Amino acid sequence: MIRKTATLFCVFLSAVLGAQQPAPETPAFTETPVDYVNPLMGTDSDFDLSTGNVYPAIALPWGMNFWTPQTGEMGSGWTYTYNARKIRGFKQTHQPSPWMNDYGQFSIMPVSDSLRFTEEERASWFSHKAEVSTPYYYKVFLADHNITTEITPTERAACFRIHYRNTDAAYLVLDAFDKGSYVKVIPEERRIIGYTTKNSGGVPENFRNYFVLEFDRDIASAQTFDGDSLQSGLSFEGNHAGAVVRFRTSGKSNVVALKVASSFISAEQAERNLEEVKDLSFDQVADKGKEEWNRVLGKIQVSGGSEDQVKTFYSCLYRSLLFPRKFYEYDGNGDPIHYSPYNGKVLPGYMFTDTGFWDTFRALFPMMNLVYADMAAKMQQGLVNAYKESGWLPEWASPGLRNIMIGNNSASVVADGYYKLHEDHTYDINTLFEALENGAHNEGPLDAVGRKGAPYYNDLGYLPYDSGINQNVSRTLEYAYNDFTIYRLARALNKPDSIVEHYRQRSLNYRNLFDPETGFMRPRAKDGRFRREFNPIDWSRDFTEGNSMHYSWSVFHDIQGYIDLLGGEEAFARQLDTVFHSPSTILPRKSGRPIIHEMREMQVADMGQYAHGNQPAQHMIYLYNYVGQPWKTQYWIRETLNRMYTPAPDGYCGDEDNGQTSAWYVFSALGFYPVCPGVDEYVLGAPLFRNAWIHLDNGKTITITAPENSDENRYISGLKVNGRKHTANYLDFGLLKKGARLDFEMSPDPDTRRGTRKKDYPYSLSNRE
Repeated sequence: MIRKTATLFCVFLSAVLGAQQPAPETPAFTETPVDYVNPLMGTDSDFDLSTGNVYPAIALPWGMNFWTPQTGEMGSGWTYTYNARKIRGFKQTHQPSPWMNDYGQFSIMPVSDSLRFTEEERASWFSHKAEVSTPYYYKVFLADHNITTEITPTERAACFRIHYRNTDAAYLVLDAFDKGSYVKVIPEERRIIGYTTKNSGGVPENFRNYFVLEFDRDIASAQTFDGDSLQSGLSFEGNHAGAVVRFRTSGKSNVVALKVASSFISAEQAERNLEEVKDLSFDQVADKGKEEWNRVLGKIQVSGGSEDQVKTFYSCLYRSLLFPRKFYEYDGNGDPIHYSPYNGKVLPGYMFTDTGFWDTFRALFPMMNLVYADMAAKMQQGLVNAYKESGWLPEWASPGLRNIMIGNNSASVVADGYYKLHEDHTYDINTLFEALENGAHNEGPLDAVGRKGAPYYNDLGYLPYDSGINQNVSRTLEYAYNDFTIYRLARALNKPDSIVEHYRQRSLNYRNLFDPETGFMRPRAKDGRFRREFNPIDWSRDFTEGNSMHYSWSVFHDIQGYIDLLGGEEAFARQLDTVFHSPSTILPRKSGRPIIHEMREMQVADMGQYAHGNQPAQHMIYLYNYVGQPWKTQYWIRETLNRMYTPAPDGYCGDEDNGQTSAWYVFSALGFYPVCPGVDEYVLGAPLFRNAWIHLDNGKTITITAPENSDENRYISGLKVNGRKHTANYLDFGLLKKGARLDFEMSPDPDTRRGTRKKDYPYSLSNRE
């Protein structure tokens, strides 16, 4: 039925629109993948509807500091929106998402003619027609000031090149923002130093971001300001400090070069971080940034797709390589040190932050573990330090512990990391296992740390809806999966059988919420009775940003167990079909609760109740592989890749969320996906490109070919792995890690015989252990 409908639709389009020219294709592969990245993809968003909720991050991969043009007001999470008309400044930012907001931020803004330093006064009209945005270089024309500004970053520093016109009234505003800040202008050194303390939470009391600015020409005059009031002195400390310096740009050169760096450790460390650009010109920094992005993006090469597909792929890969950010610096000996966002001390070792495991355990961290293993191992070392410094593993860090989202998904991040990394990397896994056990049995200092409702879960095996704990169904299902990953890790570490079996049994707790009457996971009371009022498409308080039709499939580790509960493979497939073919209805929420943007994004996508714009549903497409119908997975993957992603400002179908939604695209375009992080398998989809090469950190390469691949030929008719016929609906990590060749045969018609035997099904706890 799917095939017939798609064919008739294509015939209709051809009749109405006439013959279409094929989309231009990219070369065999590109040596400069950064040229295909559009940092503006996903920036056309707002509070009510997200098409990414991102900003153009001018940064290096995993850089400590990002820079971005600031269109939003000071303190707004929507720091840059594509439909804005004015730029208020160029902000050093550490914001992971608008919902988390920012910390340690300050901004720089050039103005001319007259002194305008407040946010509203200095704002300038701009146009995307006069804007160049790449990961390593940004340029824009500020129309109200007749100034062109260029920026290029390093990990902890940046260079500005500001093109004033010939004038004696060329100003630069340094805004250290409110909530406590300090500035000092040192004209004889051509410098501004200071700090900002502005943040949105998750910081110790002594939190500061120290900055230093260094100019290439004399400062003609300078003033400081306190909010909207100019001060006469060259230094000011207060609620909202800032500085304005003036240059004379008449004469030979009207270009002012500025170098800036910052540190969370100290003013002296900010000076040390400035050495990243100390002896380099603007163009040299830009060239090094481009080279680094091409190196990191080039770990995955693709060809044999349309130009837009390649742009979308590398734009998504760029987004997948920003978070978690490096929150460490280097001391005078070149050793890593960090300011702890947990206890406020300066300590040795790695630290990473600005990621929420509820989102990123699913695909972002598995992508890191496969493709960027060396960096992933450093991230695990950072988790060791986070636990030692806070007593907990962060479920959402920005920069320290934050009280948002649910689950104990640090367990998944640690377990999958160990399985994929331990043969080639060494770190303190026993301390991390201790951290997992602590988080698995206890409530933490915040609702989103440890396990909210742990006493109920430990006693009943689920969180009852009449316990006063919202999102109880979602929490229970995620806790059960988290227990599975701890079980797997305990077994790998040869922990006592009693510990291994304890977590194995707890991983089956998802069964406690299965309602045989409806076939869905349903909220349950303390006395065991299911909630009377229940509709599987109701985005109720029992679920996290979703409904039961989304969350019932969150049994990542035991899909076969869920199949058995539903009554077999046919019932499971029918239930899964229902998700995609139901109306995209959203029910009015009770108690006056508003419609949230995730609901609206599902509604407008026209894919039934499938909500790809939010994480709980993103693995569902791959579940047809568990019931011998892989061609349906292949169909819906291509639909999602084609319809839900474009390399445009509205290019996502919901929040991008720190690399997760982008990592889904990267994996799915390559032809496989980690449905269950913590096991050694990837579930097959179907590749988007005719060729791809994944260059692993161990020197091995995964080569993927699909010579007949096209939008029409989206179905797999055959697969050879290292020259041998492969019928399974999954790939082994161990096989890929050694370097492998995957040769796909693609067809316009579904192959309803391939991948239909039970031995071809991916891992489930119920059928493998």
